[in-house]
Amino acid sequence: MESRIYNEAYAFGLRIVKAYAYLTETKHEYEISGQLKRSGTSIGANLAEAKYAQSRADWIHKLSIALKEANETSHWLHLLHDCGHIDDRTFSSIIADCNSIVFKLSSMIRTAKTNLEMMGKAKPIGPNNDGQ
Repeated sequence: MESRIYNEAYAFGLRIVKAYAYLTETKHEYEISGQLKRSGTSIGANLAEAKYAQSRADWIHKLSIALKEANETSHWLHLLHDCGHIDDRTFSSIIADCNSIVFKLSSMIRTAKTNLEMMGKAKPIGPNNDGQ
């Protein structure tokens, strides 16, 4: 898949998997880190699904799910940080990556919805629809 947002989400997913390994092996934290792993790796998976969306609306829906997963991941990262399982430096870096994905997905969804609405309002042009 040759998409910048997918590549960013994939790299983020790798970071999440490594964070999960650290949290479980070093901090012995399993519950929240498991939630983090599920939501953090789901972002890229939903973007991979979006590549073969059946329609523009389906594509927007897949991106919306990825956005929800990114927001959930942000929640788990904040919780792990506030509980002292993730240090300030690591948290600042990984939450910046998460926020970047959230921002980009939000922008993509907003633009796609606007374009979809404009397409729905456009008058078809043809022999029977020329305004006469």
